[in-house]
Amino acid sequence: MANAKDHCAAAAVTQSESESKIANIKWGIQRNFEKGHVKLNHTNFLGYTKNENGKLVIIEEEAKIVRLIYDLYLKGYGCRKIKFYLEENSIKTITGKAEWSTSTIDRILSNEKYVGTVLSQKSYVVNCLTHKQVKNNGELPMYLMENNHEAIISKEVF
Repeated sequence: MANAKDHCAAAAVTQSESESKIANIKWGIQRNFEKGHVKLNHTNFLGYTKNENGKLVIIEEEAKIVRLIYDLYLKGYGCRKIKFYLEENSIKTITGKAEWSTSTIDRILSNEKYVGTVLSQKSYVVNCLTHKQVKNNGELPMYLMENNHEAIISKEVF
């Protein structure tokens, strides 16, 4: 019986230490947001890559596709019509696929990063064990950094 009690006590200490580490990591991330330091995932992000200094830089070939998507949208095309246009003109996705999804096009049209702005902490992890992410509806502060990187489209177009 003593072994089971010892095991439970050790597990409780381990979980407490884990939760403390996670809280410290989250605190550090929020301090970085407050200071304007942002880490962006640039893989599979049409139009940009990172340079040797870690800053987002435009890939002009891909940026042309982003601009085309916005131009078509401003001409009255919906996401489905844009999808068909891209596919009919053999324009491939960032991952090299011939078929576009309407959700990808919608994300491009609603992504503030294309005007050089970053909004951090739009989602957050609610449970450190499951790593489940949820949309931030005001539970945590969000951080807006304008002119963070070179824009592909103007704010007026956006």
